[in-house]
Parts: sequence; C-alpha cells; structure tokens
Amino acid sequence: MRTLSLPLALTARISPVVVLAAAGWALTSGPATTPATQKESAPQSADETPSGASTAAATKRYAAAPAPCGSIGAATIKSLVPGAKTAGKEIPSTDAALRRTCSWNALKGFDYRWLDVSFEITASDAAAAKSFKENVAEKSGGGTVPGVGDAGYSVVNLTTEDKQQTREGVVMIQASNALVTVTYNGSDFESKKAPSTDEINKGAIKAAKEAVTALESGQKA
Repeated sequence: MRTLSLPLALTARISPVVVLAAAGWALTSGPATTPATQKESAPQSADETPSGASTAAATKRYAAAPAPCGSIGAATIKSLVPGAKTAGKEIPSTDAALRRTCSWNALKGFDYRWLDVSFEITASDAAAAKSFKENVAEKSGGGTVPGVGDAGYSVVNLTTEDKQQTREGVVMIQASNALVTVTYNGSDFESKKAPSTDEINKGAIKAAKEAVTALESGQKA
C-alpha cells in the first residue's frame, strides 16, 4: 500500500482552523456649520441636510452574514471537491453575525481539493470598498471578475514544496457592504503536478457566483 506524504502547507490546511479575525472601520464626518442666526425657512430635504449626507455615506445593504455552508450547491461541491461531504464544515468565528466561513476538502485517489467560502459584513459600502481595494493590492497579478457584485477580482498562484505543485485561486467580491472571498486549490500526489490555471480559476469563480447569490437571497439590513 502506497503511503502519501502531504506537504506541510497542505497538512496544515487539512487540520482544524480557527478563524480569529477582527476588523474595524471608523466613519467620520465634520460637523455642519450654519450661521449663528438665520431666518426660519421651509424644511430642507434629506439630500440637502447634513444628516442626509451622513446617511448616504453609511449606506449598507446587509445586516448579517449568511450560512456559508449552505451558500454553495451540492452539485458544485461534488464537482469541485470530489469525495467531500457536501454539508461542509463551518469554522468558528469571533462574531458569527459579521464573519462566517465554511470549508470543504477531500483526497480522492491521488487528487486533493480544498474549497472555502467566507462572508464578512462591514459597517458600510464605503468600508467594504476600501477593504476590497486593500485586499486586491496585496494580491497582484490577477484580473477583474465582471458581472458579480459591485467589484470582483481573481488571482491564481502556483507553489511548489518538496517537488509537489499546488495551484490556488482566490476570488474576492465586494457586494454593497459585504465581502465574499473564495479560495480553491488542488494537487495531484501521483504526478506531483497541480490542476491547470483555467480549472482552478473557473472553479473559484463559479463558487463565488453562487456565494454572492446566496448573500443576495439572505437577510437584508
């Protein structure tokens, strides 16, 4: 019987992971200034008042993260992660209302696949857009994902450890005040080769589209 030796990076990923992430955003606006004395006039519209401007700056659509393990269809899980339990495993979070992640992984024969999907609810659309831009800046070499959410980005990287290749794709989507991140990777422990860039990229984007659909169908602010 052949014994498989998993690279340290993959062994670490198969082990239970506890997500302990916290993020905060501060939204500030300067106080509106008005003359010390002025004649009474008709009430201003919401768009004209300082409070109306503040409300627009804090626009958000989503109040809570959806159940991540139910965000990807069973057929997609079977296709992307052969041999994995379609129910997935939700990773504990410090604040389940704002951050939730589910993972699926399996080794079928010599082929290993890992998929996870994460939802993060921020304080506003502006906060999500800022975080999205910062995340994209940290992962250069990718490209935009059109037609999903308000902004989308996809990047695929190949790593080699002990002559074993692993290819990983990451798709990040900003949808209003929510951030959706999908990570999908794979390895072949017989050939030592990784799946093609096209396979990993298309798989990650497919999962991301389903995750965004689940978000849009879920709870609203």
